[in-house]
Amino acid sequence: MSTPQPDPALAGGTAGPDALRPLLAVVLDALHDGAAERGGPLPAGGPEAVAARVREAAEPLLPELGTGAEEALRSLVHALAQGAADPADPLCAAHLHTPPLALAVAADLAVSALNPSMDSWDQAPAASELEAAVTRTLAAEIYPSGTDPDALVTTGGTESNQLALLLARERHGAVQVVCGAGTHHSVHRAAWLLGLPEPMTVPTPSGTLDPAALDDALTGLSGPLLVVATAGTTDTGRIDPLPEIAGLCERHGAELHVDAAYGGPLLFSADLRSLLNGLDRAHSVTVDLHKMGWQPVAAGLIAVPDRSRLAPLGHTADYLNADDDTEAGLPDLLGRSLRTTRRPDILKIAVTLRALGRTGLGALVDRTCAAAHQFADLIEKTPGLELYERPTLSTVLFRPVAATDERTARIRRTLLAEGRAVLGRARTKDRLWLKATLLNPHATPGDLAALIQEVLTELVEGSTPR
Repeated sequence: MSTPQPDPALAGGTAGPDALRPLLAVVLDALHDGAAERGGPLPAGGPEAVAARVREAAEPLLPELGTGAEEALRSLVHALAQGAADPADPLCAAHLHTPPLALAVAADLAVSALNPSMDSWDQAPAASELEAAVTRTLAAEIYPSGTDPDALVTTGGTESNQLALLLARERHGAVQVVCGAGTHHSVHRAAWLLGLPEPMTVPTPSGTLDPAALDDALTGLSGPLLVVATAGTTDTGRIDPLPEIAGLCERHGAELHVDAAYGGPLLFSADLRSLLNGLDRAHSVTVDLHKMGWQPVAAGLIAVPDRSRLAPLGHTADYLNADDDTEAGLPDLLGRSLRTTRRPDILKIAVTLRALGRTGLGALVDRTCAAAHQFADLIEKTPGLELYERPTLSTVLFRPVAATDERTARIRRTLLAEGRAVLGRARTKDRLWLKATLLNPHATPGDLAALIQEVLTELVEGSTPR
């Protein structure tokens, strides 16, 4: 029976850490026990089984008398961990869903405890200064020759791409967006949301935006134009030919936005950064560090070569950034986002940059991309499997040679339902492919072989009655 509980402690102030310490022990034990009980990359049983276990752990959600902090944390964190898709498991490789670094998660805890709100300086004095320093540093990585490069923190590629289209519209009016077939769906949604014309999609038979086809498209258009190129497509990880596209944009007077949500962190790699040649010629760039930057969600950015390009986002609310306060030297934060209340996601990024440095981050990028090539090698050597193409980043498409699309889809769903492996799906060249998006820098050759073996096992067992 529930008993009345003492007043709950607060997380901030000098007493906050002492209140948090025993609760963190409960959370960490529940995370461990839930993951152990799950025993794999995904909970077995499919949606109905997961829903039943969550209901059992959560009910009653609003009892007359509370169950107490430790019980609530233990039961619900355990249920969440037991029912999670765990990107730290090497056999969980479906999406751009990264296993976050422990140090970044620890930094995120500090943010939750302090709870700054990044809509006015008097709510986040140190956090606002840290954000300004980190965004300038990262923007300079993208635009080493920029006049005054800067970046805004976003919730991810969808918000960043939306801001890119908004900034272009505010500079030029109703821009016509031109993009390739592999462009992220958020670009089309942003055009719809902003009242822009439907984007013109240029065919990409080779898998990347074809410069000749783009030239033809731009030649036939008039008015303000915005070309959206991609550095790391969602389905295949391919990178559009950025130098050629930038040259065409300059010749046709079009602006260029590059969605590098996936591929942007290649900038940290001495060996792979050349794949992003031409990125610095874009008028705006999207980068997500909660993809190949190993940050907890969310850690998105939109970068520009000169902060003056962000001026259209300026906004005044007297209770947050009154003119006399701004003139007196209080930083104005409202122009840093379309959101008002927002947490300082910059702290985990700052901690990661400082702890690992360019070399440490580059090593994680290199190791992850190398694992994708090892995985492709294994597929090519495995009878009965077909590789779509050699990977550009860390995405690998493959499929059983003799299987129909229906059979390929069923293999994936069976592996999900039984909690054995988490693979994505992609349709390209009129065929359905299994998609492995490898983002675990600690994955071993044995892990990669185990992922292939799960597919082969289901290919054999699924062809016979069970």
